[in-house]
Amino acid sequence: MKRNVLIIGAGGVAQVVAHKCAQNNDLLGEIHIASRTLSKCEAIIASVEEKGAMTVDGVLKAHAVDARDTAQVAALIRETGCEIVINVAQAFVNMPVLDACIETGVAYMDTAIHEEPDQICETPPWYGNYEWKRKAACAEKGVTAILGVGFDPGVVNAYARFAIDRYVPEPASIDIIDINAGSHGRWFSTNFDPEINFREFTGTVYSWQNGAWQENTMFEVGREWDLPVVGTQKTYLTGHDEVHSLSANYPQADVRFWMGFGDHYINVFTVLKNLGLLSEKPVVTAEGLEVVPLKVVKAVLPDPASLAPDYVGKTCIGTLVKGTKDGQPAEVLVYNIADHKEAYLEVGSQGISYTAGVPPVAAAMLIAQGTWDVARMANVEELDPAPFFEILDRIGLPTRVKDAGGDRAWNA
Repeated sequence: MKRNVLIIGAGGVAQVVAHKCAQNNDLLGEIHIASRTLSKCEAIIASVEEKGAMTVDGVLKAHAVDARDTAQVAALIRETGCEIVINVAQAFVNMPVLDACIETGVAYMDTAIHEEPDQICETPPWYGNYEWKRKAACAEKGVTAILGVGFDPGVVNAYARFAIDRYVPEPASIDIIDINAGSHGRWFSTNFDPEINFREFTGTVYSWQNGAWQENTMFEVGREWDLPVVGTQKTYLTGHDEVHSLSANYPQADVRFWMGFGDHYINVFTVLKNLGLLSEKPVVTAEGLEVVPLKVVKAVLPDPASLAPDYVGKTCIGTLVKGTKDGQPAEVLVYNIADHKEAYLEVGSQGISYTAGVPPVAAAMLIAQGTWDVARMANVEELDPAPFFEILDRIGLPTRVKDAGGDRAWNA
């Protein structure tokens, strides 16, 4: 049984992770939070203490660490005695943190594929460029490393596995649909780290169709979906992390990711991109200052964590699988509805951070119990989804199923 958690990162998602770990510290043990900025970690701890979130008395401590430095992270793991690392920092630090976990023999998890700051949309599959290169090392050392265990990627991968196992054993298509029908009241903002958010949409849109990688441009392919609670929503084909592992595990199916965007977001994004302000490449100003345009845009936009108090509305994120069962057409939507205001009242974060932060804590609990402590590297769809759903139901993200038979809880 593994205990004691080290949370890497101190943004909005880390705040959710800290609150949920605190609510389950009778199982998870000590909670340590680390980032480059100690004050941000201390603010999260203050939030946890203000809510009285700790189930039992225990350690809740802040640390400063440069997560880009494997040696620093490994030293902190040894100092704290943590056996589970939840990495919810920027994806740029995935590999050094993963290497520190392999070095120290502790469990690792993250919520997105590793990225290099100077590269966008590398040759797919993206996992193959970085994390999957450590598969053999994890197996050799018996290290559990669960990749992409946020909501998307993460829970939606488990939805795909569940849908195929139970409803559509011969899948022809897997469509992940992500709708945020909420409103934060700001003129413009991204819902998570602006740098990561914009990088997702400035490169090639990769999808897996007809047994091969297909390329499109952002906002080139749109589709409307009629979804539970949020109704009819316009989405666009978008490149995303989960497509890369799902296509490896279900190569016979088309795998696509669709995200909802309003006209205002698209207009602002288009202007920023056309002006060159979303570039990750440094430029030199007339005064001789070297700046990265994307980082400047990030600096002037609202901190996504600051949106939480005014956010209202709901999210709908799900996986639609179509194919055949017993020779007959079959399809099922497995999904979750989350509420921004409810998330804020519980943990002080908005719904996007909530949906990303709850799943890694559920995974940590499964590792602590031994259920998902698999001593190897795995993407979420490679693990049994049922115990994952059971914990998610209990800690804030219930799973629902909609098919020809109706709309119901996943285990009904």
